[in-house]
Amino acid sequence: MTSAIPGERETWRDGVETRMLVAAKNGARELCMFEQWVAPGTGAPTHHHQVEEVLTVLSGEAEVWVDNVRFPLRAGQSTIVPARSRHGFNNTGSATLHVHAVLASAHFEVSYEGHSEVVTRWQA
Repeated sequence: MTSAIPGERETWRDGVETRMLVAAKNGARELCMFEQWVAPGTGAPTHHHQVEEVLTVLSGEAEVWVDNVRFPLRAGQSTIVPARSRHGFNNTGSATLHVHAVLASAHFEVSYEGHSEVVTRWQA
């Protein structure tokens, strides 16, 4: 058994801090879990992953989109994002949005809409 030690918070873009909880970098083989703190008016631009994702709001309010469907997500609510679905979210509240994400992969890999490169983080 391996004990996963979370990473430090890191700034991903203006208004968004991320902390890796579980990934290949600390011993995971099939899951990547992280949390984000998102300032009001910011969020995650449209992107997709090759694997399924579960996104849970721990506190705050968000507008989430998956493909062409937009919906609110509030504290205690989750959504499942199918693999390869275009998705993203914005903090629509006045307080910091705190989200928890789980990907069915041992590392984080993302393709952002309008960019050709694939971003990968937290590999072993």
